[in-house]
Amino acid sequence: MNQFKVWLSVAFVWLAVGMQGRVLAEQPNVLWILTDDHRYDSIRAFNKMLHGQEMSELGYVESPHTDRLAKMGTTFINAYCQAQGCAPSRASMHYGRYPFRSGIYEFEYHNNNAEHCRPTLPESMAELGYQTTHFGKLGVRVKTIKGDGKWATQHPIYEQSFYFKDLAKDGLCAWGKGWTTEVNGVKLKEPFQNLEYFVTPEGDLEYSSLQLEKIMPEFAGTAARTMEKYDLLRHYNAKKGKHVDSGMILSGVSSREAGKTRDGYYASIFVDFLKNQNRKFKVGSRNYDGVDASKPLFCHLGFDFPHTPVLPPADFRERFQQHTYKVPSVDGNEMETMPKQLQQGVRNGFSDHFTDAEKQAMIQDYYAFCAYGDTLVGQAADAFIEYSDSQKQPWTIVYVCGDHGWKLNDHGSVSKFTPWDVDSHNPIIVVSSDKQAFPADKVVTDFVEFVDIAPTVLAAGGAKMDAEQYEYLDGMDMAEIASGEVPARDYVIGESHAVIGPRAFIRTKDYVFSMQTRPNRKRGKDMDWALNASYKKLNPALYHMPTDPGEVRNLAFSPEYERVAMVMKDKLLNIVLGDNRVEVDWGGNQAVGTTVYRSNFAPGADDKQLTLP
Repeated sequence: MNQFKVWLSVAFVWLAVGMQGRVLAEQPNVLWILTDDHRYDSIRAFNKMLHGQEMSELGYVESPHTDRLAKMGTTFINAYCQAQGCAPSRASMHYGRYPFRSGIYEFEYHNNNAEHCRPTLPESMAELGYQTTHFGKLGVRVKTIKGDGKWATQHPIYEQSFYFKDLAKDGLCAWGKGWTTEVNGVKLKEPFQNLEYFVTPEGDLEYSSLQLEKIMPEFAGTAARTMEKYDLLRHYNAKKGKHVDSGMILSGVSSREAGKTRDGYYASIFVDFLKNQNRKFKVGSRNYDGVDASKPLFCHLGFDFPHTPVLPPADFRERFQQHTYKVPSVDGNEMETMPKQLQQGVRNGFSDHFTDAEKQAMIQDYYAFCAYGDTLVGQAADAFIEYSDSQKQPWTIVYVCGDHGWKLNDHGSVSKFTPWDVDSHNPIIVVSSDKQAFPADKVVTDFVEFVDIAPTVLAAGGAKMDAEQYEYLDGMDMAEIASGEVPARDYVIGESHAVIGPRAFIRTKDYVFSMQTRPNRKRGKDMDWALNASYKKLNPALYHMPTDPGEVRNLAFSPEYERVAMVMKDKLLNIVLGDNRVEVDWGGNQAVGTTVYRSNFAPGADDKQLTLP
């Protein structure tokens, strides 16, 4: 090879290296923050954008750190989740697919071996050169089939995970519940599936289990003592009465101070991760790798707050106990027209029989817990921005206010699982060092869906979104929604099967229509049931938001709204049942099933356009 060719080869190598370095330098660090069971009305900025007042209609809330993020970035105020349950909602975000395209409708374990499966968001980010790390709650129940196909193992989708159950085992929490085989050095004959405990400031465990008290008399009375000590309000049935060791904890005080709760540890560990650049550090009994400063960073911070148990630290609780809240009232006529599926959701979390004092405590502690969580969001965001700026790296924060919402006696119930606005309306804030893509203090009123999160993050990370490998994604890049590069959606959609059974919804600016989609949860059988069932059997619900924002008066059978209902029903049926619907027999909790059932009689029905009479 002559000297010119040698020089040319070297030049090409250095050019390639330089180009790679330039691409990496342009890739922003990404922090995705997700909260749990989080009502949007706990955020003052969101209330101001939607209703013109900072406080919730129920009363006092505070959220200075999230409000600051909204000022710094772009708020997508009309964002909606695809499923009103933790696992299916989180799956839709991680896969970027609607439940009826992924085949994940509720809390089922699934695998990544079925023919329609595609990589999760963190796996795709790793392919783009990112280091991927998760902190806290995840909720994506994916496994991978091994060996001869008769068994499956957990499939880590992040390269490193500070998993909440691992942290709890080391006492890095204030409350916990899980499988237990040994108590105080004594091995149990049969393991407890969900042994609940509180962690004292000294790190000791206080158990709350009548079953444990029967087996080990030395714990007699501990369940009752924790009930009193932490002032617990557990969800209870009016007929069956109260229990000291069962029922969702809707109100109470944390056994540990702020910063020493589950969420507090998630935030502080995240900060420690950023501080320990290119070296290992210890968390509890485990060693972890600190941030790799040579790579762009994709972190998912999954907070538990304000999911039950609702246990705000004492100082937050005391402040919010000074406020009196307006308790959502129940319309006496609502149940008469409410579909049976939604009635089931109400009954599952019925709370209208609570005393006035119990309802006040439930609401006070919920908003106190949200305010506490807000401080942790600010702590994590500030540390992330500081790290990125110190490395001279661009950055993006995607903050999602809840995997879904939560009822505080709305419709006479607590919990979620229903497609009402209070359960499904979850605004998103995107803050970025790239102010052209996501301008500061901008409010976008166009519809956004949780399936938009994956393409937004991937596009920011440098993915060519028009490439064939990303065709499976159902969402849009929110930067293009913010800029108006893509037409605004006329509607948002979703489907969930958890608790109330299979039900889908379609929501426009003025109306929301929902209906039963399947006769049962048997995958792949009677997939056309809703096409042939009578309108009444579809359990339809139609609400007119401008005149009925609380979604109390079901108009599905009102002659005045018949044409609207029929148009929305047909559109929803064509989309969720006929536009490449997927159902999978996952094989139960073993998750070794890969049989895929499809329905595709209306391809292209999901065109985001809907004209109503």
